Amino acid sequence: MPLWLPIMAATALMVLVFEGRPVLFSQERSGLGGKPFRLVKFRSMRNGDGPDEERLTRFGRFLRASSLDELPELFHVLSGKMSLVGPRPMPVRYLHRYSETQLRRLEVRPGITGLAQINGRNMLSWDEKFRYDVQYADFHPLWLDVKILLKTVAAVFSARGIAAEGEATMAEFKGGENG
Repeated sequence: MPLWLPIMAATALMVLVFEGRPVLFSQERSGLGGKPFRLVKFRSMRNGDGPDEERLTRFGRFLRASSLDELPELFHVLSGKMSLVGPRPMPVRYLHRYSETQLRRLEVRPGITGLAQINGRNMLSWDEKFRYDVQYADFHPLWLDVKILLKTVAAVFSARGIAAEGEATMAEFKGGENG
C-alpha cells in the first residue's frame, strides 16, 4: 500500500472532525490545453460566500501550510489529468483572462508542484508566477522535475509563501501580463 493512502485517510478524518462535511472541495480547473477537469482537494475553508480570510479556519491554515490539502490530487496524477510537476491548475474562470504568453502554461500538464511553488508560492506576484509557469512549459527536462520535487519537500517544511502579503491565500487573478 502506498504511504500516502494512510496519511490521506488520517487527514480526511481530521477534516471531518475539525471542519465537518463535506471533507472534499472540488472546483473546475484548466488542464492540458485548457481542457477543464474537476480538481479535488481536502476542504480548508468554511462553506459559503465571503472573503477567504473569513472562511479560512485555523485547521485549514495547518492543512495548507503542510500541503496535506493537496493529497487527493495524487489521484489526478494517476488518472493522467495532472503531473507531479507543472504549473498549478487554475480555475477555469481565469482562462479568458490569460494573455497570449500566459496561455503557454497550458502546453504542459498541470502539476501538484512547480517552479512557482519552490520560488515563493503565493508570495509571488501573478506576473512572477506566470513567468515561472511559461519557463517550465518551454523547458522541463527530467532533472528539473527531480530538482523541483526535492525543493518542494524543503518548501513544505519551511511553510513559506502560503499566503500573499495581506491575503489569506492569494488575490484573485484579474488578467493581463501583470494580472
